Amino acid sequence: MKKWLPYILFASTVLSAAGLLATSADGREDDSMEQLPKVENAAWHSECSSCHMLYHPALLPSRSWKKIMGSLDRHFGENASLEPAQRDEITRFLTSNAADHQLNQRSRRIVQSIPPDEAPVRISSTLYFISRHDEIPNTLYQRKSIGSASNCAACHRSAEQGEFSESTVRIPR
Repeated sequence: MKKWLPYILFASTVLSAAGLLATSADGREDDSMEQLPKVENAAWHSECSSCHMLYHPALLPSRSWKKIMGSLDRHFGENASLEPAQRDEITRFLTSNAADHQLNQRSRRIVQSIPPDEAPVRISSTLYFISRHDEIPNTLYQRKSIGSASNCAACHRSAEQGEFSESTVRIPR
């Protein structure tokens, strides 16, 4: 039995991922179940949008937001440190609105795509993101108008509002 255990684990992982990434009969996800909830927090909006687009808290689990907020002095090569009270307020907001505290299908699929012992700090490194963008060549992200896979708002015009419907995607030249 021990000799078959790695194969069984691999097969169950593949089958779980296939179920996670399944779509409706017409090949599209149901956008009504995908919409992220509207959220607002003045400190989050002010501090985070001063350097980059606002990443909706429901795009990562709370353990990821804790990790991100716990290392602001090394925030993707920058020192984004905050006063402790402000950092704590934003952390509470992000973790209480994180993917693992949401009921929508998109957030559930994001959480399911991340192994329980991992806390990714990049949305673009999750299996969910990778599977939803697998047809996009890396060269597209290198366009000046996009910059990188982390610039969701370049193609998803309403990304900051939690709107990622495929019908609203516009890829810039």
